[in-house]
Amino acid sequence: MSIKRFLIFFVIGIPFFAFPQDSVRVLYKQADTALLYMDVHYPSGYQEAAGLPAMVFFFGGGWNSGSIQQFRPHAEHFTKRGMVCFLVDYRVLKRHGTTPFDALTDAKSAMRYLRSHAADFHIHPDRIVGAGGSAGGHLAAATALIDGHNDPGDDLSVSCKPNALVLFNPVIDNGPDGYGYERIGDAYTGFSPMHAIQRGAPPTLFMVGTQDRLIPVATAQRYQQLMEDVGSRCDLKLYEGATHGFFNFNKGQRYYAQTLRAADDFLVSLGVLKPDEKSSLDLH
Repeated sequence: MSIKRFLIFFVIGIPFFAFPQDSVRVLYKQADTALLYMDVHYPSGYQEAAGLPAMVFFFGGGWNSGSIQQFRPHAEHFTKRGMVCFLVDYRVLKRHGTTPFDALTDAKSAMRYLRSHAADFHIHPDRIVGAGGSAGGHLAAATALIDGHNDPGDDLSVSCKPNALVLFNPVIDNGPDGYGYERIGDAYTGFSPMHAIQRGAPPTLFMVGTQDRLIPVATAQRYQQLMEDVGSRCDLKLYEGATHGFFNFNKGQRYYAQTLRAADDFLVSLGVLKPDEKSSLDLH
């Protein structure tokens, strides 16, 4: 039976009913009183037994706020390209009174949940792409690179590491000269992706504007160099004159389309997607 057709999930003792449609909402975790969901978007007419590639999006907002709606346009594009897309909610300061560390714990829980339920979601457990913007980009990268901040209730035998990363002006350096140090403090060494790059880091696309005041170009270049030093691929795309958040759909079609095309091409180069000669993305 399709995951989208009247399948009942019992997650943390709470039933979830999935109705016939191209997207469903799944409860992946309860943290204290917070119920955390992910919206799952499917390709139209997908084959249930296919083992499709997946893309997991984490919204930005400085670990303070934000909404899973941020990456809904991106999910619509990549479902048309044959991927199953996950828009993940996680705890943030303004809604839950929580810390950046809690946000990372939730992101890791989400990755483990969808990988452990890969067969139910009809995805391939080794074809999972982590993606996010700003603080969400940090979470995507940190699920791949940070060893700590695991929920003790998770099955830690299941890997939370994505197989590739697509990062939109990510918060990648949380050290004394980076973003968020006033909240992270000396714990940054076990939280900052820049300081945790290790051999085996997944291939990464890093996109940032040249006028981004939060994520300097020099930081992005340093990250790329550190990735290459351990033998990992890191494609760095700079967008002249663009500021923080430039990639968002609501910021205009130019940069949205350009970054979407870069992400698409990157995934094609990895063999995650097939080339799309009929793409309608407007790059002007």
